[in-house]
Amino acid sequence: MTGNKKPRGIRNNNPGNIRWGDEWQGLVPKSQRTDKSFCQFISPEYGIRAMIVILRNYQSKYGLRTITGMIKRWAPPNENNTQAYINSVVQATGTEADQPIDLLNSCKLFPLLQAIIRHENGSQPYEFNVFVSAFELAGSY
Repeated sequence: MTGNKKPRGIRNNNPGNIRWGDEWQGLVPKSQRTDKSFCQFISPEYGIRAMIVILRNYQSKYGLRTITGMIKRWAPPNENNTQAYINSVVQATGTEADQPIDLLNSCKLFPLLQAIIRHENGSQPYEFNVFVSAFELAGSY
């Protein structure tokens, strides 16, 4: 896939399809932004870092610790087939929908991120080291 043939989230280095709002680390300069709806990051590591921060905030601020809770907030029913999204993440991760996930544990977090990316974009093109870099960028945030 080249150029505009790539899914929007991959083109934007925003594989979670995060909408504009917060001023995230690693956003492209304002003068280079071409997507009016979704964030554009300088590299996929920063887009995945933002995903990690959002998911961890779901846990710390809203008490959402399960796939069901997190995906219902990530992909609300007014915009998505949320149950199909939950089902695809459950199948991809092997984690039950209502089982708590420790997002500080990369062995649990990486499969969740990969499942979200695959659902959002139709594919998950990133190597393991991209997730490691994003995890390091997120730190203990």
